[in-house]
Amino acid sequence: MHIPAKVVKQFGGTLPIRVICRVNDCVEFQGGMVNLKEGDAYITFSRSRMNETNAKLGDTVTLSLITDTSEFGTEVPEELAVLFEQDLEGKMRFDLLKKSMQRYILNYVNSVKSIDKRIERATLLVGNLKQLQLGKETFREMLGLPKERE
Repeated sequence: MHIPAKVVKQFGGTLPIRVICRVNDCVEFQGGMVNLKEGDAYITFSRSRMNETNAKLGDTVTLSLITDTSEFGTEVPEELAVLFEQDLEGKMRFDLLKKSMQRYILNYVNSVKSIDKRIERATLLVGNLKQLQLGKETFREMLGLPKERE
């Protein structure tokens, strides 16, 4: 979704900006304004969210934006919060990551419905994270995949 520069300025004008988006008064999600050009920005509106609003490509939608004041810009899964209570080293390593990498971990764990699968993903990511060189972590390695060749 295209966000005009005048709206971006109302949110401080410095991108990226984390926001809570409400579309057609029926779908709410956390997202980020990403830079386009000349101060304009965009917010990704996925096909599944389009389906939830019965919108089609090219339709006009009503969009409400509120500054996202949450710590990570996404919900912390309960399974990961419990793991961090038990694994202080894992929590410390997580806290040292860039916000975008923290959100990746949170979203990856949150992206499955099964509690067992969320626990499995949380322990995999945190376990692998603790084995990686500080400041050199990659998503691939956190997933247990081999490092890409340089």
